[in-house]
Parts: sequence; C-alpha cells; structure tokens
Amino acid sequence: MRDLRITGLHLRLVRNRIAMIRSHGIGSVRETIPRVILRLDTDAGISGWGEGTPWEAFSGTAEAAFEAIDGYFRKHLIGADAFRLPDIMQACDHEVFGEEAAKAAVEMALLDLQGKALELPVHQLLGGKIRDRIPLSFSIADPDIEADVERARDLVKGGWGIFKVKTGFSSHANDLKRLAMLREGLGDIDLRVDYNQGLEPWDALRTLRDIEEFKPTFIEQPVARQHVDCMADLTAALDTPVMADESVFNAADALRLVNLRAADLFSCKIMKSGGIRGVQKVLAIAEAAGIPCYGGTLWEGPIALTAATHMIAAERNFPLGCEFYMPSVVYSADEIECPFAISEGQVIVPDRPGLGLDIDEDRLDRCTVRSA
Repeated sequence: MRDLRITGLHLRLVRNRIAMIRSHGIGSVRETIPRVILRLDTDAGISGWGEGTPWEAFSGTAEAAFEAIDGYFRKHLIGADAFRLPDIMQACDHEVFGEEAAKAAVEMALLDLQGKALELPVHQLLGGKIRDRIPLSFSIADPDIEADVERARDLVKGGWGIFKVKTGFSSHANDLKRLAMLREGLGDIDLRVDYNQGLEPWDALRTLRDIEEFKPTFIEQPVARQHVDCMADLTAALDTPVMADESVFNAADALRLVNLRAADLFSCKIMKSGGIRGVQKVLAIAEAAGIPCYGGTLWEGPIALTAATHMIAAERNFPLGCEFYMPSVVYSADEIECPFAISEGQVIVPDRPGLGLDIDEDRLDRCTVRSA
C-alpha cells in the first residue's frame, strides 16, 4: 500500500451558540461552546476531519487544545504517513503532557483519512461493527425544569426513552422536586442521575439515599474525582449502581477504581482519554473486571460524536447506550457543520468511508473566531 502523506493542516477555533443553559454540579455553560476543528489534507487529494472539545471545568480549554495542535503537533503531522497513526500519536504524547482533546482530534482525523483511502468506515478499521443503532440519552440540565420537562415530553413522543438528570447544582430539595416532576410527567422511563462531582463526601450517602427513592438506573460521579475512597464506600453502601466519570480518564485510573471497587460502571469519553485508542484501554480493564460502560460526552459536535459512534459500534461492552444529543437538541441547527444521524431515540451508525461526514466549511467559517 502506498503512503498517504499529509500535506496540509488547517485549524479552526469555533464558537457555536446553544439553545439553552446547561447546568452541572461543577459549573454551567451559557450562550456558546468553543470547539477546535482540524482538517488534514493529503497528497491523495482527500481530507480527514477531527474535533477537540474539552470543557474548562473538566478537562482543559479549547484555546489550549488549539495551541497544542498548532504549536506542537503540526511538525509531527506535516509530511507524515497517515497510516503510521501509532507513531504519530506517540510523538504527540512525548511532545505535550495532557491535552487529551487535542490528541483525540488528531487521532480521529487520521482515522478519517485511513477510512477514506481504504473505502472503509472507521468502525471497520476498529474490527467491525456489532450494532447498527445505539440507544440515546438526553440530559436534563436546564435550570428551568418546566422547560426541560416539556422538552423531554416532546422527545418521548419522538421515541426517546432515556433521560439523565443533572443534579448538585441546586439545593437537594430542588433536585428531589425535579426528579419527582420527571417521574410524574414522563412515566416509566429509564431515569438516570449525574452529580458531576457535586456532593461533599461527608453528606453524600445521606443525600443519595433520598435519590434512590426514584429508582434511577445509576448515579454518576457523586463526589469529586479525587475522592475515590468515598466512591468505594458509596458503591458498597448503595443499592443503585455508581458510575465513575471524572474519576476515570485513562487506563491507570480504571485499574485503580477496579482495585478499590470504587465504581460499578464507567463513563467513557474520547475527549477524556485522548481518542479511541485510549478508551479501548479503559474498556479492556472494565471488561475484565465485569464493569459495563456508557458513551459519555462533554460538549462535542457532530465530528467528534460520529467518531465516538464508530467506536461504540465496534465495542461490545457498551450496554448502557450513549448521550450524544448535543448536535440534535442543544446546538443551533444553522451553525452545525454536518448532520448527526438519529432516529426514534437512537444514534444511527454510519457506513460510508471514514467518519462518513460531508463538512460544510461555509458554516464552520461563520462560527470561526481564530484559524491557523
């Protein structure tokens, strides 16, 4: 097979408007979300796309991801063979500590190039798909709970049946009120709870005993990421499964949690783990320990979420679905660079070569605040 030489790198820092406030236990997002969009061009005339969308309260800033790619990774990409992905990613790891979202963007652009060159979808590069659709969850995170309940009712009519309630950003009494409204207003849905580190360890168990009255499928990351001993205590004490998110970024984190029995479930995100290969390492440990996984998200747009869709399509240990709702429900539709396929509350796995996306660069340009 001939080399696929990278001849150009184009970066955009974009800001996309969102339709509603999104509140979480560690902070809120209003008005716009910054994303880094990467295009790699090649001597074969094909281009690969990647996206890095961290959250400053969670994993870093988009501005830092932009600088990592532009100032540090560019020299390892221009002139490189896109099929030498492991070598390129190792060079990026040696060049910069952290910046997992930037590395995820590079990896997915390389996979997009490989898939297009071989005329194979990315899930085939990962071993082949085992599912065509992925159950989709929507996060109830609008401080205006009446608006979110009405939004959820509309989604239920469209076939959605999984809802995750963001808690910990308001009072405990208000969290209980919100959960009661959802249970009463939506009936027998799959209801989940996510604190995003919003509880203090000393009061977490008492608080979560109340939450269990609503029979959630799981309770996600109740305390700060470093309090893994408390996570272990909660996992042992509660009847409801406890999911780790902020406490499990990489394989070392996963191994620690398994050894401490500090979670029943893992939330996996390519933005946390530096790309699909990083998530696969977490998945291997989780599967060996009998820990089911869930497709989490930060604020990614359709490029990154499509990459994550290919990953989940090719991995068996994702029985809990995903939360890839941002492009369809939260982002302003006239600013999204490409569609993200969902139907009746499920994500549709693409089958076209590469990521399978047609990018509207005019839309990207309208949202771009910086380029290189």
